[in-house]
Amino acid sequence: MPARNAAASTIRDATPTDIPHIHRLIRGLAEYENLLDKFTATEADFHAAVFGPTPRAHAFLAQPAGGPPVGIALFYYTFGTFGCRPNIFLEDLFVEPAYRKHGLGLALLRALAQRAVAENCDRIDWHVLEWNAPSIAFYQSLGATRMTDWHVRQLQGDALQALAAGDPHA
Repeated sequence: MPARNAAASTIRDATPTDIPHIHRLIRGLAEYENLLDKFTATEADFHAAVFGPTPRAHAFLAQPAGGPPVGIALFYYTFGTFGCRPNIFLEDLFVEPAYRKHGLGLALLRALAQRAVAENCDRIDWHVLEWNAPSIAFYQSLGATRMTDWHVRQLQGDALQALAAGDPHA
């Protein structure tokens, strides 16, 4: 079995040949979050999103020496108008269960923080499910703060379609 610790692993940018690993790891996250019924993305979808003509997302992978990637940080850029600076939104952070508590999640977040600092980003944002106590404790240990003055909202499905179509009730 490959080494499980961060020191014996590489954190690297994903490449097009990593698409099967990206797909597998994000599916693993969906399973962990009990959202597998919402997981509809294909390998082709990930290829288009990360490596298509207009990349919409980027990914770092945690890869132990001698083995396949076992962790992922999938992210994209947003923009903060008040400071007129870019931000990074961490969409997904996942490490396979057998490799947790060995520093790989921290190594992925460190790589993301290094990218944010190098690119003069103002901050990194992400969401965490309320029931995910281990992740919340981990993020708190890093100094991440909970936003209490904001409510997260989503517009999707029929409501999104109705608004796009000009529905006066939207």
